[in-house]
Amino acid sequence: VSKMSITNTPTSNDACLSIVHSLMCHRQGGESETFAKRAIESLVKKLKEKKDELDSLITAITTNGAHPSKCVTIQRTLDGRLQVAGRKGFPHVIYARLWRWPDLHKNELKHVKYCQFAFDLKADNVCVNPYHYERVVSPGIGTLMVKDEYEFENQPSHSGADSHHQTIQHQPSRPGGPQEFSSPALLPSPEGSSSASTSAFSSLAAGASTPDYWCSIAYFEMDVQVGETFKVPASCPTVTVDGYVDPSGGDRFCLGQLSNVHRTEAIERARLHIGKGVQLECKGEGDVWVRCLSDHAVFVQSYYLDREAGRAPGDAVHKIYPSAYIKVFDLRQCHRQMQQQAATAQAAAAAQAAAVAGNIPGPGSVGGIAPAISLSAAAGIGVDDLRRLCILRMSFVKGWGPDYPRQSIKETPCWIEIHLHRALQLLDEVLHTMPIADPQPLD
Repeated sequence: VSKMSITNTPTSNDACLSIVHSLMCHRQGGESETFAKRAIESLVKKLKEKKDELDSLITAITTNGAHPSKCVTIQRTLDGRLQVAGRKGFPHVIYARLWRWPDLHKNELKHVKYCQFAFDLKADNVCVNPYHYERVVSPGIGTLMVKDEYEFENQPSHSGADSHHQTIQHQPSRPGGPQEFSSPALLPSPEGSSSASTSAFSSLAAGASTPDYWCSIAYFEMDVQVGETFKVPASCPTVTVDGYVDPSGGDRFCLGQLSNVHRTEAIERARLHIGKGVQLECKGEGDVWVRCLSDHAVFVQSYYLDREAGRAPGDAVHKIYPSAYIKVFDLRQCHRQMQQQAATAQAAAAAQAAAVAGNIPGPGSVGGIAPAISLSAAAGIGVDDLRRLCILRMSFVKGWGPDYPRQSIKETPCWIEIHLHRALQLLDEVLHTMPIADPQPLD
């Protein structure tokens, strides 16, 4: 009777292929079919010599854990992780995700009392029976406080009122819609309301044509660009950049299928964690919002966020947590900034030329230069500095800056650079009305 009640369920005597086929039918769909198949095949082959354990696995999976089952073990590797289809992860987590919780984080598993080879027991063999583990999510903490699996850096210590950290954290906003900005350091923007230059901007914008592509995205590993630059058509205001291997096109740029001969194991490992990646959304004429869909934070360089946090442009790195939705670029503010900088550079260049000719101008005659900027620095503002205002950079999984061992984004394993075409178009117009010479070296 028992044989009849579980019709079509294979036993350990059946061919690997039919066992794998049966176990595939119970997967939760969080992983690609290829990955799932490789993971299950590899496990079934390892258990082929241990028939009772293989039967335990088949029973546990096909009955959804309805009956108590024995430990299902594989040999522990040196670093504790298992490699499947070019990806590494903890074995008990891989199989628990596959058959029980597709969105499981590795710190959420606790083994049941009767499991003798649970991962945490550090035995030579590891039990991967998904029904020998329970999922625990600490109340109130959610997944934000969970230490990143691959981020071994010391987190900045938050000592008292010291908020001079270069990494500014952006948590998901409270239920009730997105917030434009949320940070511990919310300072008033240096120049008050933004409505002053609105009229000048709208008239300028009115005569302008909208670019065919609203942005182009280049993907880098360390300092090497990998694959072609991906252009996002204006007809796709929302684009997703993720770690999957589907073909890219339209509103989706998949990084998983890009190959790089210089790729190291560390890069390979970080790439596995891009996952669902990020969503970039173009709003209005060219403002940009980011939603972090990945299970890991993304780190962003954004002059808009620097300014909102009362920081100097380029002074901070912004850590955007999973499921946070945040504005990272403001077209009007960028336009204002490029106009100011171009005017400053022009005035400084003129003043410098005058000084070289022997006419030293009196104080206050250099228009609009903040006292902190010396004449030569202001004259040194080049087109590249203005172009930088129109570019966003974003690293997956790994941070950089003073709080991390990596000093620049070019030392992070996987990152993207986003060129915003409408802003670059406005820059062309600004440079047309206020041409600035590229800085000449002073003899």
